[in-house]
Amino acid sequence: VLGLLVWTLIAGTEYFLYPAFGWVMFVAVFYWVLTVFFLIIYMTMTYTRIPQVPWTTVGLCFNGSAFILYLIAAIVDASAVTKELDSHNYNSWAASSFFACVVTSCYAGNTYFSFISWRSRTLQ
Repeated sequence: VLGLLVWTLIAGTEYFLYPAFGWVMFVAVFYWVLTVFFLIIYMTMTYTRIPQVPWTTVGLCFNGSAFILYLIAAIVDASAVTKELDSHNYNSWAASSFFACVVTSCYAGNTYFSFISWRSRTLQ
């Protein structure tokens, strides 16, 4: 839901005039789609039907890459927001910057828990 907020707040503005927001949109939409995809896989328990895939490693790689790219996107988003821009765009972009930071912290926590799960699987 928070990732959806990031890209809808940016998509409702003239983000295409500023390349920095294009990067933030790419990261937000890409990881939102992948998160929904993995959510469906876990909700339907499809992962039990494909035991050849190391799901703990996949989860760790996914969450780790999401954390790193969202961190970069949040920094880019926050640095691109200036008061000189249109006030409607300013408010939306400032809110998207805040939610990008929140999503980054969520993926950081998820990366930590994925690492704990991955480490416990490799020790067995």
